[in-house]
Amino acid sequence: MPSILSVTALRTALEVGMVYSLVAIALFISFSILNIADLSTDGCYTLGFAVGATMTLAGHPFLALPAAMAAGACSGFVLAFLQTRLGVESILAGIIVNTGLYTVNLAVMGWSANLSIFGCDSIFTVAKALSSAAWWQKWHELVVLAVILLIVALAVAFFFHTRLGLSIRATGDNPDMVRSSSINPAFTITVGLCLANSLTGLAGCLIGMLNKSCDINLGTGMVTIALASLIIGEGIMRKASIPLRILGVILGACLYRLIIAVAINTSLVPTECFKLISALIVAIACVTPQGKKLLSLQLRKLALRKKGGA
Repeated sequence: MPSILSVTALRTALEVGMVYSLVAIALFISFSILNIADLSTDGCYTLGFAVGATMTLAGHPFLALPAAMAAGACSGFVLAFLQTRLGVESILAGIIVNTGLYTVNLAVMGWSANLSIFGCDSIFTVAKALSSAAWWQKWHELVVLAVILLIVALAVAFFFHTRLGLSIRATGDNPDMVRSSSINPAFTITVGLCLANSLTGLAGCLIGMLNKSCDINLGTGMVTIALASLIIGEGIMRKASIPLRILGVILGACLYRLIIAVAINTSLVPTECFKLISALIVAIACVTPQGKKLLSLQLRKLALRKKGGA
């Protein structure tokens, strides 16, 4: 009988979970902080690894990270411009940007649907060469991703305690109050979406370096995965401070990926059903809070009935 999860499968699940954590933090900024439904995540994720792979092929693996983040920020700026300046609804604006990014991504990839970086140096190959220890050769990718994720999490937590970060948080809570306080909500929304999409671009760049290849359709369904991670994380750290909520989002992303890995490794579901499982996890995570309320209500009704009968 196969084991629930091998060490290799566990390592891979954690690596991918950390990449998903970056996208989940991005969705946390747009969805939870700004209260904006960003549907451009799929295209922005693809844009990140397209730009990152192109820079890596050009011999600049370390510049690939900021380049991918800058490309993601540009995507976020266009999304914000459509919403704040042209009055397009957030959902429609996300669909428009996501559709347009498909052609942009093809152009970045040289009008090819696939881009391989096999044989090219990346941040992971450079890190691997730092030590010949057996444990480092196996776990160097996970360590690099953990360091990057830690830096991003601390930076985001710090940012949302600055004056600008507090203004962005206030914009999501009450834009009218922010406007009456002489703060331009269009500016705070733009900064927030640029920050969120830059993290999505960074995640795309990292997954491209992990997989050593780039495919135009790899980002499909990423918004569903990030939403599942976010909902799980918000359930873990409900009504907590910003740092704890970010920690919850990271735990949610890793837990989500572990659930998928266990399901695939134990052959409970075929790999072809990956998207269906993702959708089911999102659905279960969404209805769980309401289910708890209904269960609590039924338990109270039952207690009252027993009390009345007694």
